[in-house]
This record gives sequence, C-alpha cells and structure tokens, in this order.
Amino acid sequence: MTFGVFIDGEAGTTGLQIRSRLAHRSDIRLIRLDVSVRKDPEARIEAMREADVSILCLPDAAAADIAGRLSPSEARLIDASTAHRVDPDWVFGFPELAPARRARVADAARVSNPGCYSTGAIALLSPLVEAGVIAPDAPLSINAISGYTGGG
Repeated sequence: MTFGVFIDGEAGTTGLQIRSRLAHRSDIRLIRLDVSVRKDPEARIEAMREADVSILCLPDAAAADIAGRLSPSEARLIDASTAHRVDPDWVFGFPELAPARRARVADAARVSNPGCYSTGAIALLSPLVEAGVIAPDAPLSINAISGYTGGG
C-alpha cells in the first residue's frame, strides 16, 4: 500500500527539500502536476483531494487561500507557512511537546508546521515552564538569527 502525497509548491525551496526526502520511498506515491497547471487552483485542489495528505509549501496568503477552498473532510493538509500556526482550527505540529500531542497531530486534518523560531523557543522553554522555573506568562525576549529562507 502506498500513501499519496501532494506537495503544493514543490518547485520552491521547502517543496524541493520535502520532495527529495520522499521521492525514493516505496511507501509514498508523489502526486505531481504538469508544470503547465501547477499554478491552476482547480488542478491543485483536485490533486489535494486525490492525496492522502498535501503539504502546502506556499507563501502565507497563498496557503490561506487554497486551504480555505477545501473542507477538512476533503483534504488533509500540512501547512509549512506561518499562515495557520496560531489558528485554533489547526493542530500545531509539534508532537514532541507532550505525549498526547503525537496522536493529535496524526489524527488531524489540518496541521500547522512549526518553524525554526517557534520550535527552538518552545523546545527550550516548555520544560522550564512545566518545572515551574519560568512562569507561563513571564515576559521573555529571545534574540535569534535566521538562515537564508527566514520564512519558517
């Protein structure tokens, strides 16, 4: 049995990286669009409906637009942009954060991918908050520097 994956935005930096990691797996069937229709919203929506999961590797506005055209029952989505990271209708995809979170991420129809800044900050601060070393509402400032993509 193979698992169908569509990468919307597979020609960009993030999409290329994800595709290269999945391309040689025998349990994954990459659903790809011809270059002539890769920006056609209807072709993209049909690919998302065909896929078991679609990964949105798009700018925020484009990710929000295409996700808004599909109900959760039509397509499972993972959004690599920042568009849905704090949206209460999306599961924040950080399964290492708590034991029950892995099941929530696995079962979710909408998962927002945490970016480098949120992952780094949360991974460092969460255990300190849980241990009572830092108050949950403590005003903190984290100085960070991004790599070349800088968008998550």
